[in-house]
Amino acid sequence: MKYVLNITLFFALLSLFSSCSNTPDAGFDEGIWRATLKTSSGAEIPFNFEVIDSADQKFLDIINGKERFRVNQISAMADSLIIQMPLFDSEIRAVLKNKTLSGRWIKHYADSDEVLQFHAKSNDDWRFFKVNPESKSNVSGRWSVTFNTLNNKDSYASVGEFSQENGRVLGTFLTATGDYRFLEGTVSDGNLYLSCFDGSHAYLFTGKLLNDSTIVDGKFYSGYSSIETWTGKKDDRATLPDAYSLTNLKSGYDKINFSFPNLDGKKVSLSDEKFKNKIVLVQFFGSWCPNCMDETAYLSSFYKKYQSKGVEIVGLAYERSKDFERSKKNVARLRDRFSVPYDFLITGYTNDKEEVSKSLPMLEKFVAFPTLMIIDKSGKIRKIHTGFSGPGTGTHYTEFVKEFEKTIDDLLAEK
Repeated sequence: MKYVLNITLFFALLSLFSSCSNTPDAGFDEGIWRATLKTSSGAEIPFNFEVIDSADQKFLDIINGKERFRVNQISAMADSLIIQMPLFDSEIRAVLKNKTLSGRWIKHYADSDEVLQFHAKSNDDWRFFKVNPESKSNVSGRWSVTFNTLNNKDSYASVGEFSQENGRVLGTFLTATGDYRFLEGTVSDGNLYLSCFDGSHAYLFTGKLLNDSTIVDGKFYSGYSSIETWTGKKDDRATLPDAYSLTNLKSGYDKINFSFPNLDGKKVSLSDEKFKNKIVLVQFFGSWCPNCMDETAYLSSFYKKYQSKGVEIVGLAYERSKDFERSKKNVARLRDRFSVPYDFLITGYTNDKEEVSKSLPMLEKFVAFPTLMIIDKSGKIRKIHTGFSGPGTGTHYTEFVKEFEKTIDDLLAEK
């Protein structure tokens, strides 16, 4: 009887795998698609992607402003597609019918999933409106912005940076702990609309323009259920707190040490020979964090330029799960995506800020991911940079790179 059941199971599995294909069914047409994700409040977060066919292999680029985020893990099973995000441990599962996709975006957490309804239609290159009503309003420039939770118990400052051309708006919001990456949208009939989807975060911003210098009644929808309000005033001098002033060590400490395994399971410590008499950068990150992705992309290219000068980098991963193998899988995706040449270590602690402080008790307070420690040749911590302003912030990113690399050059010159 057991033999018969095994044979039955074998043919069932054979049938299942034979129905899978690396090539999606007909109807997953090349070109621009318009997609939406629906929140619990009914708000729809729109984004666009382009399907590309190369050597009989289809992949897609998620489009947010000037960014194209490549997704090449697409599989078909009968009339369904599974679109696996290359980072962030999430995927889209949808039925393909009449050149339309309907299904779910599933974002995995340690012990639960967040699920949003997903819908996409081919040959639609518009984002918010097929035709934008002509608008005399222009939001180009720098804005001082305040976000508030719905109960108004908490608020935080932000700087908006936007450029507008023919109704199309590109830009982002910067906060003290990072930016909202590449946002794209429009000004239409006296209202501002912006959105972004990157496989980890789904954002929708709306606001009413009283004039070219005032935005009121702003709403910020994030993920399945988060809603905040916001207002903005155009202000060319809008600034944020110094990113080097937010995270500190406890009194009496000027050094840190740790011992965590790399992806091969080998323990790595700051006391290892490879770090002696070097400028060392310690990156606090998570594979789930889009700003960490931007920082990792920069640090990978930076390391190739500076390693020979006497700089080392080590990344400390704080994942959503304490399970080593699960964390390793997610971190390895990030490493492979950007060909990261330095060690990533699995700390075994989660992305809870209190967990970070437990892992390194000499920290006064840990504020946000990513955070970057700069350690001099003697092993002393000279600066701690909180957050990261990525390429979506334009000049803020280029100014950071210039300032950061000057800091490293100055430390390398010290005797």
